[in-house]
Amino acid sequence: MPIRPTQTSPARLQRWLERRKQVGSRIREIRTSQGLTQMSLALEAGLSRNMVIGIEWGEKSVAYERLWDIADVLGVNIQELLSDDSSRSSSEGHRPGSAKGSTKSKLSVDPEAR
Repeated sequence: MPIRPTQTSPARLQRWLERRKQVGSRIREIRTSQGLTQMSLALEAGLSRNMVIGIEWGEKSVAYERLWDIADVLGVNIQELLSDDSSRSSSEGHRPGSAKGSTKSKLSVDPEAR
């Protein structure tokens, strides 16, 4: 296990970059489908707009606690943020209070969904 940034292999760094871009792209896709601005997502999730921009473009790492905050604001299960195009469900995220959304976050995992 590397303890210094210089000990991390280029292949691992590339995988991390690809994963950040994948998650950021999903966040941007769900946010824009709901008509949310980067600023409104940032304010509701307790982030700066610059941080949201960096996350969406895969340039910023984000603490996993913040992923839950973002998922709550978007009204989706956190798994929706982590899924890639081939594995995600056809349902889009719904903000609480929207026509299809519920009034609470969907953070539980359905064991039979596997």
